[in-house]
Amino acid sequence: MGSTTKHVINGIISLVISVAITVVAADDEDGPWGLGDMALAVGISAFLSGFFTSYFAE
Repeated sequence: MGSTTKHVINGIISLVISVAITVVAADDEDGPWGLGDMALAVGISAFLSGFFTSYFAE
């Protein structure tokens, strides 16, 4: 497994965990944003965080 693949997998793991927790904990009626928009923003942020943390931790 290449190093880039390892970083992508770490990003995906971070994405899945963060989006799952956000969707379970979110109240869909609390705020002017939709659950889908919030999950997308959390997913992008979590993937990049997991990817670059793995990348720079080497």
